Amino acid sequence: MTENKTRDEIARMAKSMFERGLTFGSSGNISVRIEDGWLMTPTGSSMGNLDPARISKLDDNGDLVSGDKPTKESFLHVAMYEERPKTGAVVHLHSTHSVAVSCLADIDPMDVLPPITAYYVMKIGTLPLVPYFPPGDMNLAKAVREMAGKHHAVLLANHGPVVAGTSLEDAVYATEELEETAKLFLMLREAKTRFLTPEQVAALRDKFAN
Repeated sequence: MTENKTRDEIARMAKSMFERGLTFGSSGNISVRIEDGWLMTPTGSSMGNLDPARISKLDDNGDLVSGDKPTKESFLHVAMYEERPKTGAVVHLHSTHSVAVSCLADIDPMDVLPPITAYYVMKIGTLPLVPYFPPGDMNLAKAVREMAGKHHAVLLANHGPVVAGTSLEDAVYATEELEETAKLFLMLREAKTRFLTPEQVAALRDKFAN
C-alpha cells in the first residue's frame, strides 16, 4: 500500500471508530509502520475529522519529517514497535467501557478481563494492567515497554487500551473486541457467569496464537 493510501486508510478507520462512539473529542491516536518510519495521528486532532495530508510522518528515529506535530502519546506507540518487531499498527483509545474497567479496584492486574468469548481470547489473549502514570510521563512508556514483549495489548490504569496489530485493520478489530468484552464484563459483574474453561482457552491459544 502506498503512503497516500495508508494516510487515507488511517483517516477512514479513525472516522469509523469516532462515529461509533469508540473515541470522542480529541482523544485517541493511531499509528502505522511504513517503509521509512511511521505515520501517526497529530496531537489535538479529532479522529472524526482527520486530514490525511496533515497526518504526522516520523522517521525511524521518531523525529518528525512532515505533517503536524504527532500525538503526545507517540512514545506508547514507539515502545510497542520497538518491542514487537512484527507490529504494523498501534491503536490507543480512551474508549468508555475499557476505561471503566481500568478504574476498578478488584481486577487482576496480570489479566484484567476473564475469557468471556472465544473471539476475545483469539484477538487479545491476556490483558495486563499498566500502573497509573500521568499523561506524558515517560515512566508510562517504560512500563508499557516492559510488558510489550509478551503482550500485544495492554490496559493503562485510569486511561485506556493500547493495542498492537500486524496491520491497521488487525489492531482496530482487536481494540473493538477488547471494548466489547469490557462492556460485557461490566454488564455481567452482578450475574453468575459461565466463562470459558482453562482447557477451552488453551485450545484457542494453541490454534490462534497472537
